[in-house]
Amino acid sequence: MGDTAALQGIDAANVSAWLAANVAGAVPPFHFDLIAGGRSNLTFRVTGADGTRYVLRRPPVGLVLATAHDMAREHRLISAMGQTNVPVPACLGLCTDPAVNGADFYVMAYVDGVVLDTPDRAASIAMPLRRQISENLVDVLADLHAVDVDAVGLGNLAKREGYIERQVKRWSAQWAASKTFEISAVDEVAAYLQSHVPVQQGVSIAHGDYRLGNCLTNTTTGAIAAVLDWELCTLGDPLADVGYLGVWWSDGPGSANTSTDVTQAGGFLTYAEVVDRYARRTGRDVSQVDFYVAFGCWRLAVINAGVYSRYLCVAMCETLDDATLDDMKYRTKGLAEKALAATQRLG
Repeated sequence: MGDTAALQGIDAANVSAWLAANVAGAVPPFHFDLIAGGRSNLTFRVTGADGTRYVLRRPPVGLVLATAHDMAREHRLISAMGQTNVPVPACLGLCTDPAVNGADFYVMAYVDGVVLDTPDRAASIAMPLRRQISENLVDVLADLHAVDVDAVGLGNLAKREGYIERQVKRWSAQWAASKTFEISAVDEVAAYLQSHVPVQQGVSIAHGDYRLGNCLTNTTTGAIAAVLDWELCTLGDPLADVGYLGVWWSDGPGSANTSTDVTQAGGFLTYAEVVDRYARRTGRDVSQVDFYVAFGCWRLAVINAGVYSRYLCVAMCETLDDATLDDMKYRTKGLAEKALAATQRLG
């Protein structure tokens, strides 16, 4: 195990013993590498003595609100998706004994692929393949929304109706509790969303954070190899995922909502083509998609405002400089303005 014995978030001795006892075919000793850290769930690559790779997920170190990072729930979701044609890593084990590693964790099979989360990562992909990647991303979302929630054992995951109403209430309360500066657009959009909720078109599994940056993509074939990060998943309005894609989608350079929007690199479907392909695949009415784009931008603005507030309070990081804080504030205002513009397109 070498230097991984001191890797934060991994008790190498305990976790190694658990893996050997609970994951079929796992061969110790194991080597652990952090793939993704930060304030979200921690993701580690685990390599066995025979070269087999696994992925281990656990909550952030020092977590106070364990319910915000429910490993058993995430494991349940991915296991359920494994029964469908939605691509996810195979779940191999769940540990709910905190004595092993200080928090619950689960283990998945390792899936090869690239997380396309910046324009630079798309730069080396051939233009025709970029279009194919975006078509496949839409098709996987359509497949996700076609899953029979009862057949895969997720019928009791959450309430089935009133998704948008509950979300607007939740994030309005979050905005009131965490805002450190006024953004009139946030309040204007909240009022609009409350009074213009479209009729929910059935109930689907709503991923909650569906975008290329939360998928593994095979950059040789253009296939979506795996959908990741299911922690925000619930039952709800399927159009919310389509609108959220619009938050992270541009029609080329200069039209991005976020700096990490990979589609700025060009060659991907336009957002109108994304929506049209989804409509043809699902038969759903997408005439109110700008409502869901507004909701997605607004929700992300409120989330950013909450993160900004916690940073100011030195609850998450002690070393941010003024430029970083200013950028967070700028992005929050920008998302709120994008949300307002989307409501204005609806009239």
